[in-house]
Order: sequence, then structure tokens, then C-alpha cells
Amino acid sequence: MTSLRAPHRLWRNTRYLTWLVSDTSRGLAATLFSFAIPLLALIITNDPAQAGVIGGAGMVARLLTTLAGGILADRHGRIRLMLIGSLLGILLAGAFTLLAIGDALTFGSLLTIEILLAARSGLFDVAGESAIKEIVPDEAMGRAQAANQGRDAALQLAGGPIGGLLLGVGGWLVGVAMTLCHAIAAVSAWALGREARHAGIVDAGAEAEPALPARAKPNAWAELREGFVWLFSRPDLGGVLLIITVINLGFNAAITTVMYGLQQDGYSTLLIGTLGAGVGAVMLVGAVVAPLLVPRFSAGLITVVGLSGATVGAVALSMVTEPWAIVLVLGASVFLLPALNASMMGYFMVATPTELLGRANSAAGVLGMGALPLAPLIAGFGLTWVGREWTLLACAGLCLIAVALALGNRALRALPVESQWAAHAKQYESA
Repeated sequence: MTSLRAPHRLWRNTRYLTWLVSDTSRGLAATLFSFAIPLLALIITNDPAQAGVIGGAGMVARLLTTLAGGILADRHGRIRLMLIGSLLGILLAGAFTLLAIGDALTFGSLLTIEILLAARSGLFDVAGESAIKEIVPDEAMGRAQAANQGRDAALQLAGGPIGGLLLGVGGWLVGVAMTLCHAIAAVSAWALGREARHAGIVDAGAEAEPALPARAKPNAWAELREGFVWLFSRPDLGGVLLIITVINLGFNAAITTVMYGLQQDGYSTLLIGTLGAGVGAVMLVGAVVAPLLVPRFSAGLITVVGLSGATVGAVALSMVTEPWAIVLVLGASVFLLPALNASMMGYFMVATPTELLGRANSAAGVLGMGALPLAPLIAGFGLTWVGREWTLLACAGLCLIAVALALGNRALRALPVESQWAAHAKQYESA
């Protein structure tokens, strides 16, 4: 098939490689911080509920600012926004480092830095995610998304042990590593913009900026509403958001419950990080397999099977407590997630017009993760009130609801293989 012999050579696309370096560096900083914050909160407060409040507040901040981030990504140059976001990351990571060095990390300071870093992600990460549409052509988008899934798995694989080692020395060293990562992301974003200018390429999002006088432009609410309205007008996209919301809540709450439970049982941060690395190793294998699955199986089938695997895993987690058994269960649960994510994100990128991509991306992110701030709260208060087993069974129940919704969703089941994405999306444009 032509989809298996795509003429575009992704690894010879220097703009994609530069984008990947920038996005990966930013992702590593986020991985280190997301690993360190809940454990630092537990170490400092010795209270899973307070740790859950910090995690939940950060997720709320990110969700709210993501809405503004989508508008920014469609109004202004996306590569320029990547650079600004990385520079802000340097400042915030540096501030966290100073707080850790000064032994000033408390519940209040951790809550503040979590909210600020989450807000930075919400405002600027959408631009980086949307910029890839102008860097990679449609015929290579599935492979690009599969490569991104491999990158994310590698971050998961490396982030846990690295975070555990750094945190074993002190929180300040996590801050130093985060600052370095954001610095690399900033330099790469600058190089990407410089390369685009030399090639005469308009920065994605920037071309719409001078089109109208400022007073003639739609206001922010109108622009934001346009992204939501477009998304919900598409049965192939809008109908699956509730399913993604429910499965994200159930499975992430289960993972958070396991992590909190291990810390409360006295396991070291290095061991907890190693557990994450084991899961990341399985996801890396899944990401290697993903480019073989996406062109051969429909996105709908991959999604239903992947959701079912996550549900079975959430049930099994309630029955095991040993770290090695937890790794095995989680590994089996996440094996198909890279293929699932590559299918869904690849189709989304192909189906969404460039001028709406930032707002549609933020709308999908907010709707898909709208309940995610509840995950650390479910884990924290669940462990405190009903214990590990019943909390995990409640998480498994949420995952089961998501599978039932997916099986009953015709639009999701109809999503085709990669080679048919563009044609499948086009039929909804004229509808």
C-alpha cells in the first residue's frame, strides 16, 4: 500500500528533528517535576490528601490556561510561543531550585510552584503540539505521532529512575535538571524559528495576525467558542471526548493510587521511579510496534482494544501489592496505549484545519482531561477513607464505563486505518 511506502522521509526532515529536540527537552522537564512533586508533598506533609490537593490544583490550572493557550496558538507564531514558554520554564524551574536550596519547600510553596508551572504548560504547550502540522505532511503524520509516542515512552522509562536518583540527593537537583531541560528547549525553539525564517516559511499561526485590524478581530470568547463549536460539529471527533475523559480519570487515578500507596508503605523514591521505568519500557516496546499496527488496523478497533486492556489492568491492580507484580500488570495494561494515542492524535491532526488547530487542540485537551484534576483527589482521599483496594476498584469501574461507551459509539468504531484518514475526514467537511 502507498501508506507503507510514504515518500516523505521523517528522519531526514531537519525541522521535525529540531522540533523533536525542543519538545522532548520540555517533556523531560515536565516528567521530572510530575514525578518529584507528589513525592515531595508526601515527604513534607506525610498526608496523601494534601498531596492530592497539590496535584489537583495544578491540573485545574493547566486545564483553565489551556483554553487561553489555544487562542494564543492560532493568533500568534507557534514557534515563537514555544520559545517564550521555554524561557518562562527556565525562570520557574530556577525559582523552584532556589526554594529547595533554601529549605523553603512547604505545602504552600509546592502548591504555588505547581500552579505556576502548570499554567506555563497550559499557555504555551498547545503551540508546540500544533506546530507539528506545519512541519510534517499529512502522509507522514501517523508515523510522526508513533515516533512521538516512542519519545514519550522513553521519557517515562528514563524519567522515573532519573527523578528518583535526583530526588535522593535533594529536590534542588531536580530543579537544576529542569532548568537545563528548559534551556535546551529554548535554544532548539530558537533554532527552529531561525531555520524557518531562512527558508522563507511563515511561522504557523502568525500569518493570521495582520489580517484584520485589532478592533475587527473576534474577541477571545468568540474565538474560543469557534473551536468548541467546530469540534462538536464533527461526529468523528466530538463524540469520543466523553470516553477519553472517563478513561483518563479512571486509569490515572489508579496509577496515582498505586504510587501514593507505595510511598505510604515505606518504599523508596528510587524504587518507585524504577517501577515507572518498567512501565515506560513496555510503552517503548508498544511504541515500536505502533507504526506496524496503525497502518494495518482501524483506529476504532485499536481504541476499543486499548481501552479494554487498561480496564482489565485497573481491576488487576487491586489484587497485587508487590512492586514486581504491579510492573507486570501496568505493563500489560499500557502496551497498546502508544498505538491508541498515535491513531487518535494522528487522525485529529489530519482532520483539523491549520487555522483552527490551536483552539481545537485546547478544546479537545480540556474536554478530554476535564475530570483529570479529580485523579489525585480520588487517590489521596480514597486511600485515607476506604483504603487501597476499594479505591482501585472504583477506578476500575470508571474504566469499565469508558469501554461500554466506546462499544456503543458508532463514530469511534468507524474510524479507519491510516491510509484512509484524509478521505474519511473530508466527508465530514462537506456534511
